[in-house]
Amino acid sequence: MNTFILFFDNLLQLSLEASPWLLLGLLIAGLMKAWVPTKILSQHLGHGNKAIIKAAFIGAPLPLCSCGVIPVATELRRSGASAPATAAFLVATPETGVDSVSVSYALLGPVLAIYRPVTAILSAIFTGMIVATSKESFTRVKSHNTHSELTTCCAKITTAVKAEAAEPSNSCCASKPSNSCCASKPTKPSHSVLSHSVIAKTLAGIRYSATQLIDDLVRWLLLGLLFASAVRTFVPTSFLLSYGSGLGAMLVMIALSIPMYICATASTPIAAGFIMAGISPGTALVFMMAGPATNISTLGVIKNEMGSSVLIKYLLGISISAISFGLLLDWGLVYFNIDISQQMQHSHQLIPFWFGLTCLGVLTFLAIKPLRKLLI
Repeated sequence: MNTFILFFDNLLQLSLEASPWLLLGLLIAGLMKAWVPTKILSQHLGHGNKAIIKAAFIGAPLPLCSCGVIPVATELRRSGASAPATAAFLVATPETGVDSVSVSYALLGPVLAIYRPVTAILSAIFTGMIVATSKESFTRVKSHNTHSELTTCCAKITTAVKAEAAEPSNSCCASKPSNSCCASKPTKPSHSVLSHSVIAKTLAGIRYSATQLIDDLVRWLLLGLLFASAVRTFVPTSFLLSYGSGLGAMLVMIALSIPMYICATASTPIAAGFIMAGISPGTALVFMMAGPATNISTLGVIKNEMGSSVLIKYLLGISISAISFGLLLDWGLVYFNIDISQQMQHSHQLIPFWFGLTCLGVLTFLAIKPLRKLLI
């Protein structure tokens, strides 16, 4: 009985620690979703190394999970983005984001909160460079429905112009000479209209984060918190210590991560559970890099859109970069004598209990659809 009480106490503590940062990340992610149009991305992701670097930096902060990034990347590819740039986008976007960075700080401490997005960007660039060596990466993609879209657009404009010309001029300015006060005054959107547009767009972004985005995260996030709580409660620290680090452990982690569907935010508490169980932070980092960037759906889309050669080099790039950065992290922690476990215990003491409980209550309300629909 005492064990179950300890389990639920650990679950509550982890939830209180993660909730404020997750809520902040969801808010920022929703605003980014509202104010960064997807069409802008495709304009900067053509061929060349600059496109790969741009794709990595553009994709890193975006609020898209492993599954949510698939349609965006597909549209980017069909809009003219190169295969290397698309691959870099597919790696950087699900591996990190504003929400996962904030949760990483809450659960893993400041070192991993900084190291994780840096490795995500660098691994995305590295993977894009490897994909660029494939002949299939230079295959040109046909544009989809470009002519029909332009025709539709022009037809709408022509119709609007004709309708305006056909309307009788009954206004007070119709009979005025050209030098009157009514002549040649440009019509500008009023301040109230612009304000309304800004507010509507912002509210749409917040609504997205409070509905679709949290729905994408909540199942895996809950599973991760349960896993981390179970590890903290039932697994001795020394259990995995004997084989929880090194190249062998990282290869096993790669093999386990590739078929798994999990987003960057939800992988964080699972990685925290691994570290608490005795696995090295570098091995946990391999899981946080390879897990979100690879799943069966993503791999299938890459094969269909860019070919088998690109798929093989995509997996190779992720595996090499994840293991390399994992080994580098473990070496750096030993060399600089940094204790990640101590940072995990003390990185969130400034958050008041009442504030964490309030944020947890808001997240719980948003995660339960029947309750949420009463308000949203």
